[in-house]
Amino acid sequence: MSIAKRSWMGLFGAAVAIVTALYVSNSQAAPAEFRDLKIDVVGQGRPVLMIPGLNSAASTWAETCAALQPGVQCHIAQLPGFAGAPAVATDNFLAGMRDRLLAYMDHRKLDRPVVMGHSLGGVLALQMAAEKPGRIERLVIVDSLPFLAGLRGMTPETAKGAAAAMRQQMSSATPAQWEAGARQGSMGMSRTPANNERVFAWSMASDRTTSAQAMSELWGEDLRPLLPRITAPTLVLGAWAAYEPMGSTLESTKKIFEAQYAGLEGVKVSMSQRGYHFLMWDDADWLVGEVKGFLAAAK
Repeated sequence: MSIAKRSWMGLFGAAVAIVTALYVSNSQAAPAEFRDLKIDVVGQGRPVLMIPGLNSAASTWAETCAALQPGVQCHIAQLPGFAGAPAVATDNFLAGMRDRLLAYMDHRKLDRPVVMGHSLGGVLALQMAAEKPGRIERLVIVDSLPFLAGLRGMTPETAKGAAAAMRQQMSSATPAQWEAGARQGSMGMSRTPANNERVFAWSMASDRTTSAQAMSELWGEDLRPLLPRITAPTLVLGAWAAYEPMGSTLESTKKIFEAQYAGLEGVKVSMSQRGYHFLMWDDADWLVGEVKGFLAAAK
């Protein structure tokens, strides 16, 4: 395998390392359509907008939503182009989804909702809170960083170049290369092999153009300068155990999270003991307990 191909495979692995989710049907969900978003509304009470990650199904959050009942009204977003949802043409995917989600909050007259985001969804939650300070009551960010490329020691300038190259490489991949990259990247997303198979299936069901664009934007964005604009109390839940074979520890990974979120006043960083990227599967009781405690503190 050439160096270029190995590089692409590594980048694709990073892409699907923050992607796709387990589909869990929920008979209580009432789907709503709003500006290319499909949103399941579940329960009554305090509004909580839940955003899944790259290539993920809205139902990433279905079991978490159920565990937070009663007293919470979940608004679980399905982003276009992911997990089989119809794609939309956009020059800037993240900014477009940020604006759609903020407009949805206004459309539904959600009064200072809690916003929870996993991976790419966490990036969108941060962008929303920075764009409209005071509009969101609290943020819950699940295994997401404001500057993803920083994990590879890049500067914001080099990250933009790497993001453009990533998009080109992903866009020009053959179907066999794409499938191989999706298979490689799905490994280790969860501690359960069956869940990793679901990750792979959702990745393959996603629109390739949307996936490449969204991942390149994630790689090229540095949200750290925006963090001081965020006024909402924020809980960050991190994972580390999947990288233990490469020398990572809970302590070393927590320091990375804390360094990246240093500009966000009052942020709380909490690390899962053993969960992989999809903490809502691997460490569900811990995640729900952390969220319930965080939300209760605001009452």
